[in-house]
Amino acid sequence: MAIRKALIVFCSGVVLLSFLLPVTGEAQTLKVTLLGTGTPRPVMDRFGPATLVQADKETFLFDCGRGAAQRLYQLKVPLGQVPNLFLTHLHSDHVNGITDFWLTGWLALHYAGRKTPLQVWGPPGTKEMMSYLEKAFQADFRIRVEDEKLPPEAFPAIARDIKEGVVYEKNGVKITAFEVDHFPGKDPELCLGYRIDYAGRSVVISGDTRFSENLIKFSKGVDVLIYEVAGAKEELLKTSVPTQRIIDHHTSPEEAGKLFSQVKPKLAVYTHFVMVASNTIGPPTVEDFITMTRKTYPGPLEAGEDLMAIEIGDTVKVSRPYR
Repeated sequence: MAIRKALIVFCSGVVLLSFLLPVTGEAQTLKVTLLGTGTPRPVMDRFGPATLVQADKETFLFDCGRGAAQRLYQLKVPLGQVPNLFLTHLHSDHVNGITDFWLTGWLALHYAGRKTPLQVWGPPGTKEMMSYLEKAFQADFRIRVEDEKLPPEAFPAIARDIKEGVVYEKNGVKITAFEVDHFPGKDPELCLGYRIDYAGRSVVISGDTRFSENLIKFSKGVDVLIYEVAGAKEELLKTSVPTQRIIDHHTSPEEAGKLFSQVKPKLAVYTHFVMVASNTIGPPTVEDFITMTRKTYPGPLEAGEDLMAIEIGDTVKVSRPYR
């Protein structure tokens, strides 16, 4: 589907790119903010994978990679006002920001202030992981309760191991988990994608995945598809077995384009840019990924970046931090 019209507005330090794409439904909006679009590579411009979704008064965080708490602080969203965390899978780059987000959010400060337990959903192993984190921080728990009088009831994380199906339905928000294909092998671990529906608006967050027919099925009719992408230069792929193993767990730009062409979202947005490099061979660029995607997909496409916001209402509006 071609972009019909674009309007660029400069205001409040933000470049607002508004794609005038029809969306049916009520007047409510669904807002998605990319907190982190990076990988394990510890760079400053792309923090670890994390996506904030806001539907009226309901707020959700999907994955919690490195720097998620800092990005929320930049947005002036108190950590304590994000009560729901959904994990796609348990790779370290998707979960290593949890302790900061969870424990800092418990502090009695204006940027924190959580007064109820953090609610966590994720694939099998999530409940065990959170229980070990609670044990690891028992000293912090005791000290802060005794010294700072923090509410002890807000320290725990209530975690659930989930599988494919509707996992959340409240106040008009429905969240459906579905299996994706990230772990090739004889005994692959469960990796999830999520679809969020609210007031006739919808967004799918792919999680880490290869080309997935199941993702296509659950993404049909979606307004916005947030999708991962991976690649390396040809000379590195030919000479590096570890690089090929990494790429084999993800989706190439050409494959992503084929998937987008089947799903036909009103807007596809790349995140989690897996750009593999070596000491002597540099990574592909974002522009390379877009060019390769255009071989198989002509429709609306954005290269995500940290703090990019997508508002799904009567139109789909994309705002980027001004640079």
